[in-house]
Amino acid sequence: MAAPTDPLPDLGPQARIVAQLADHVSDDQLTASTPCPDYTVGDLLAHLHSLSVAFRSAALKDFGPRTDTAPTTARLVLAPDWRTELPKALDALADAWRDPSAWTGDTRAGGVALPGAVAGAVAADELVLHAWDLARALDLPYTPDPEALSSAHTFLQAAAELPDRPAGLFGPIVPVPADASPLDRALGLSGRDPGWAAPA
Repeated sequence: MAAPTDPLPDLGPQARIVAQLADHVSDDQLTASTPCPDYTVGDLLAHLHSLSVAFRSAALKDFGPRTDTAPTTARLVLAPDWRTELPKALDALADAWRDPSAWTGDTRAGGVALPGAVAGAVAADELVLHAWDLARALDLPYTPDPEALSSAHTFLQAAAELPDRPAGLFGPIVPVPADASPLDRALGLSGRDPGWAAPA
């Protein structure tokens, strides 16, 4: 996997985009479909909160259940106070990754040991992709932070070139046109169809 760029990516702008999208969610949209087949909007919000907490702990090298629980086994429970707690968790995530030491050494996330630089790229990837998931589910416009998108795309491209692409982490690569936007290229590498639309 590629090393982080210099200067290090700031996840703050992308975290704020996620929070702004989440602020548009009405209670009756929590059960709506998303591009993640197994996630409703409410599930996606719960996942965003849990990954924010987990990757903050990964940045701090604060190992325990938050860093060692695989996403596939974590229970998705949307807290009643998610409207206040999700923005706080996103801010804390971004703040933790502003420390250069977060990007060095080894850490853990989702029960997997990995270099800090890769964990930071995964955090950027999660924020970029799941913000798109949320925007599409809500039929809202979405422009990711360019810095976070670049980090996510570099990570996804490197993952796509692995001979043993991690099973279950991404779906099969979705081909996109040669002139596709950087976001659409990242989506295709992640196994998402950039043309996905919410069911009528």
